[in-house]
Amino acid sequence: MYLLRGVMGAQSAGPQPSGAETVQKLCDRVASSTLLDDRRDAVRALKSLSRKYRLEVGSQAMEHLVNVLQTDRSDVEIIGYALDTLHNIMSNEMDEPEENSQSQTDDLGSQFTEIFIKQQENITLLLSYLEEFDFQVRWPGVKLVTTLLKQQGPAVQQIILVSPMGVSRLMDLLADSREVIRNDGLLLLQQLTKGNAAIQKIVAFENAFERLLDIITDEGNSDGGIVVEDCLILLQYLLKNNNSNQNFFKEGSYIQRMKPWFEVGDDNTGWSAQKVTNLHLMLQLVRVLVSPMNPPGATSSCQKSMFQCGLLQQLCTILMATGVPADILTETINTVSEVIRGCQINQDYFASVNAPSNPPRPAIVVLLMSMVNERQPFVLRCAVLYCFQCFLYRNQKGQGEIVATLLPSTIDANAVSAGQLLCGGLFSVDSLSNWCAAVALAHALQGNATQKEQLLRVQLATSIGNPPVSLLQQCTNILSQGDKINRRGSKIQTRVGLLMLLCTWLSNCPIAVTHFLHNPSNVPFLTAQISENLGEEEQLVQGLCALLLGICIYNNDNSLENYTKEKLKQLIEKRIGKENFTEKLSFIPKHELYSKAAQKPQPNFSSPDHMMFDHEFTKLVKELEVVIIKAIYKSTEEDKKEEEVKKTLEHHDNIVTHYKNVIREQDLQIEELKQQVMALNSQNEQFQVTVTQQLSQIQQHKDQYNLLKIKQGKDNQLHSSHVEGAQINGIQSEEMIRLREEIEELRKEQDILQGQLAEKDGLIANLKSAQPEVRTERSPPEGVPADGSSENAMELYKELEALRSQIQAQSLEINGLQTERQELLHKIETVTAASALASGDSTAVAASKVAELEERLVASLKETNSLKDEVKTLSEEKSALKQQVDSSNSTAAISQNENKKLEQMLADSKKEQDDLLILLADQDQKLTALKNKLKELGEPVEDEDDLESGDQGDDDVESGDQGDEDDEKEELEED
Repeated sequence: MYLLRGVMGAQSAGPQPSGAETVQKLCDRVASSTLLDDRRDAVRALKSLSRKYRLEVGSQAMEHLVNVLQTDRSDVEIIGYALDTLHNIMSNEMDEPEENSQSQTDDLGSQFTEIFIKQQENITLLLSYLEEFDFQVRWPGVKLVTTLLKQQGPAVQQIILVSPMGVSRLMDLLADSREVIRNDGLLLLQQLTKGNAAIQKIVAFENAFERLLDIITDEGNSDGGIVVEDCLILLQYLLKNNNSNQNFFKEGSYIQRMKPWFEVGDDNTGWSAQKVTNLHLMLQLVRVLVSPMNPPGATSSCQKSMFQCGLLQQLCTILMATGVPADILTETINTVSEVIRGCQINQDYFASVNAPSNPPRPAIVVLLMSMVNERQPFVLRCAVLYCFQCFLYRNQKGQGEIVATLLPSTIDANAVSAGQLLCGGLFSVDSLSNWCAAVALAHALQGNATQKEQLLRVQLATSIGNPPVSLLQQCTNILSQGDKINRRGSKIQTRVGLLMLLCTWLSNCPIAVTHFLHNPSNVPFLTAQISENLGEEEQLVQGLCALLLGICIYNNDNSLENYTKEKLKQLIEKRIGKENFTEKLSFIPKHELYSKAAQKPQPNFSSPDHMMFDHEFTKLVKELEVVIIKAIYKSTEEDKKEEEVKKTLEHHDNIVTHYKNVIREQDLQIEELKQQVMALNSQNEQFQVTVTQQLSQIQQHKDQYNLLKIKQGKDNQLHSSHVEGAQINGIQSEEMIRLREEIEELRKEQDILQGQLAEKDGLIANLKSAQPEVRTERSPPEGVPADGSSENAMELYKELEALRSQIQAQSLEINGLQTERQELLHKIETVTAASALASGDSTAVAASKVAELEERLVASLKETNSLKDEVKTLSEEKSALKQQVDSSNSTAAISQNENKKLEQMLADSKKEQDDLLILLADQDQKLTALKNKLKELGEPVEDEDDLESGDQGDDDVESGDQGDEDDEKEELEED
């Protein structure tokens, strides 16, 4: 305790121990004390000394602190002190100055971190402590892991990556309800994901996007605080240069959740610095998804998603809003530029955006006003130029609209157009405006030969009373004046811009080259510029002049006699020299500003003086440099061969283009048919479901009907039994007469039924006699008529078979003639080839043979035509025979239908007879039952055997009839 009192501030009488000695004693106490309280006090003392005596605590106590983490896990207080101490000795952000600063190295924290992570178990131990919910343990653990990642990022990342569930444990920090731990967890994940694609993918698939966007929304989007900034930085780390995460972000519909970030009101004044920072990071995050450095497919899909969800529309609203800070406006212009770059749908929408002015003006015109205005900030002018370039990138429709504003037929004197602004900037006294306007106009011509030809029609009015001059001529006039005009800005910037415009204009456009060469002063000016020995600044202009002259040679169609390819090459050889020309041409790619411009499409310059090259122009230089040098050293014969090859390639290109168009149309048709098939399949499925439902309903109705039928039958039986019981029990003497009357009526009905039965018997006899005839009529085979026409039908079948065999034989003969014709054609070709080599009399002999072969060929063709006619007639006869056979088949079908009808009538008559017999039997049973009832009641009932003798004969007749009926019934049953 004396030691602790000394450390904690108690004064002692003797000399005070040094810091190293105190740390050594505390370390001994931590290592040797058996009581947990003593070790806790010692670790607390080391924590208080770790800032002032960082080197001593780090070198002596690190091992003891790790042992504490391993052994005293149950005590959260000592664990918290140990973690804080380790964080203090490894972090370079110290509040108190250290005592022995001369003995400290510049990067002491990195050295201690390297020692700590040599044992990978230490990192695993720290990750396990991050699972503890206690604040005294979890928060120091988060800070310590963050410090380790700052000091030795790649090494610690690799250890965490291979640790089981290491990244998942760190992701759980975002779900902590305590904001301090959650916010420090964001800082930890920033360091964890920085520059490691594997960890970025794991974090993304741990639902990081959902959690981070939820935090941004909860914090108030762009109005949030520093936490929103940390979330946006982490999102950038996860998405930048990571195609997998970008695709996952788009597929997860997270782009749609970015739209509320950019909702701004009418009053945009008084933005806080944090809001400006947040919105700046949000715009940068959008640019990460649509960066030109990403794969084209991924960028295109993100661009379409941003248009569909309304994000592009929201960005254009900020673009046209008032009161937006300048840096946010600049970044918004750059963001809109990359969202529309190369995407036709987005470019068309941007062309339709109007500024809220009176009268409304297109947004492109408003932006170009800022670009050619020298009072605007430099970064804003660069952003507008980039936006215009992206609008025209692979947008031939937009290029045509811009060039059309310069043509005489479309110029509106009352409205400011994009073409007027570009021409105004091209010929202003501000060199930066000249350069921007020239580059913008060059992008309107990039890869579009049609617009290059259209731009040749542009005429400019220079001054009152003078005739108008073409735009091409005016550009060359300004170029030839050089430094004679007093301009603001760089001396060579205007000439560089005009030369880039002319090179872009003349490349791959022979008509523009002819117009340029038609001015007799242009070629001498270029040769003079190239041949002079000027300073370093002028070397760039010389290289561009060499490039322009080389384009005039390479794309020359030799339409001007004084400036053909050969004469221009001779001029270079005499006035300049081929080696000197090549050297001057190489000045362009060797320039420092050229390599910077070739890196990214966005014009990003530190100052206006460095604004020399455009990204697309660097691509053109790479494409033309080699071919121009080859064209200079080629001979006339090689040029002719190359022209022939070019013509052949152009022809092939036209064919390929034609077939591409055909294939494109077929693809569209296939897509339409596929959509129709899908629609029909869906309708079919719906119909099948409907049919199934209806069938089930029908089955249910059948079951219900059967149940009702059974129930009704039972009710009828019960009702009849109750009625009979009532009749037996309640019968009276006066009812006897009624019963006898019913018996008499039943007898009369029996007599009537017997008469009807006799009539049916006669009908059955007639049907039996007609049945053998029906069976004989049905005897012929199916498909053959049953009447006398069967023989004719058989003969027709035989003739049909004979005709078929004849047709087959003739087709074989035709095939043989065709093969013979092919052999004759082959012989004619061989004879023709032989005749070309032969001379004198052999030519005449070959010609006679050819004539003879041609005559044979004509004869064979005539014979083939005649055979075709015969085949045609035979096919007509065959169709007639088929019609006859069809008519005979229809007759047979009619006879079969009649037979079926007779059979049906016979069956119906049998059924009626059976019904009559059943009815008679029921009547007999009822009579017998009534007689029995009368006998039971004591009434005398006379049987048929006791009738009078006068009625005996009738009874005999009736019995005989009854016997005949029984016999007939047995015969019918036998039948």
